[in-house]
Amino acid sequence: MTRKPVVAVFDYGSGNVHSAVKALIEAGADARLTADRSLLLDADGLLVPGVGAYGAVMGALNDSRGGEIIDRRLAGGRPVLGICVGMQVMFERGIERGADTPGLGEWPGTVAELEAPVLPHMGWNTVASGEGSRLFDGLDGERFYFVHSYAAQDWSLEVTPPFPQPVLTWCTYGAPFLAAVENGPLSATQFHPEKSGEAGIRLLANWIDGLRATTV
Repeated sequence: MTRKPVVAVFDYGSGNVHSAVKALIEAGADARLTADRSLLLDADGLLVPGVGAYGAVMGALNDSRGGEIIDRRLAGGRPVLGICVGMQVMFERGIERGADTPGLGEWPGTVAELEAPVLPHMGWNTVASGEGSRLFDGLDGERFYFVHSYAAQDWSLEVTPPFPQPVLTWCTYGAPFLAAVENGPLSATQFHPEKSGEAGIRLLANWIDGLRATTV
C-alpha cells in the first residue's frame, strides 16, 4: 500500500493550526503539527498557516527561522503551501496600519489594504482560477471562505522559459486581488481551505495529489 504523503504543518506560533491539520488528514495526508526542523525540511509537503497581523506573523516566522526553512525547501523543489497571512508573507513586504514590514520575498510585490467599502472581507466568495490550475481542478464555480482586510493586488514576477508560467487565481471584493498563486513548488491561497467545506478539502486533496510523486 502506498503511504500517505507526509505534510508538516509549521507550528511557529500562528493560530488556527488544528483545523488545518484536521482538513489535511481528511484530504488524504499524514499531517503532523510540528516545529521539528528536520521534519519541516524533509516532509513531502510543508503547510505554512498564518492568522493575525502581517508583522506579528513575520516576527514569529523569523524567530523560528521559518524563512530559511522555506527557502531551503523551495531551492530543492519541495512543495510549500501558504494559507491566508501564510500567503501574504511570501511577498516582499506588507503595509498594515502604517507599519511597513519586510516579508519573505519569495515573490515581488506588496500586500496592502483592500479597496472596499466594508472591511474585513469576511465570508464566501467565488474565484476565477487561472488556466491549467492544479489546485482548482474540478472546482469551477465553487466558493471559498475568506476573512482578511489585506491582500496582494497585483503580480509583477516575470518568468521566462524553460520555467513554467505561474498560475494566478483572482477574486474581486471592491477590486481584484490575488486569491491564489501556483508557482512551481510554492503555492498559496488567500482564503482558508480548511474553512471552505467540501471545496476546500478537494483543493487540499488536489495539492496532496501533487505530492504523491515524491512518496515511495
